[in-house]
Amino acid sequence: MGKVLVVTSGKGGTGKSTVAVSLGNALVKRGHKVLLIDCDCGMRGLDIMLGVAKSLVFDIADAVCGNCKAEHIVYPCPYSEGLFLIPAPQSASDELSPRVFTDFVRSLEPEYDYIIIDSPAGVGKGFETAVAPAELCMVVANAEPTSVRGCENVKKRLLDLGKKEMRLIINRFSRSAFKEMNVYYDLDEVIDGTGIQLIAVITENRQVVSAIQKGASYSGKCTALEAVNNLAARIDGEHPPLAVC
Repeated sequence: MGKVLVVTSGKGGTGKSTVAVSLGNALVKRGHKVLLIDCDCGMRGLDIMLGVAKSLVFDIADAVCGNCKAEHIVYPCPYSEGLFLIPAPQSASDELSPRVFTDFVRSLEPEYDYIIIDSPAGVGKGFETAVAPAELCMVVANAEPTSVRGCENVKKRLLDLGKKEMRLIINRFSRSAFKEMNVYYDLDEVIDGTGIQLIAVITENRQVVSAIQKGASYSGKCTALEAVNNLAARIDGEHPPLAVC
């Protein structure tokens, strides 16, 4: 049975979807078969990041409503063999209920080693649907006060929904920008502010973000991807360093 993960954030702009795609790709490189599910109804974007936007015909709502078979909504990523996508509906009105979505994800678990759900930002109804089937909730934040506050809100809602397994990913971290901002004494203060256990610190790298936004893979070496690879290893049960920064 595949392990189900959800990637969330308290506010938009943290790089949550980029983390989801990068993590999926890193797990594939470790020999796993990985399914990404875009749960951001009306604002889908993973199809662009995985380079399949032009080939989309059906989405998750079509399969649930019986407009197509489940296999018709699974799109292989052209640049990462073993990575697959189920796109979100284009219309927010097609959003699934937590129960229906959970049942659908459970039906897919035997086919994949990992299922990664990309949640919409914030803690609205779409968030409740996205986190419903998850065994591990990963909360993505930037090292700034508004993002830390968003993490507090996410943690509270996750606990309200009975989700206790959660981890913090600090994304787009720049040591120089962090010092220049001069809001926090150190990263420990950021982590304490969220109240969530840290699992990764991913450094800022615009080349990686640019490649993913173009629906391509970044092949160079950098600390950002090294941190994502370490994150994948930790999810896989290993114990590499938490951060490369």
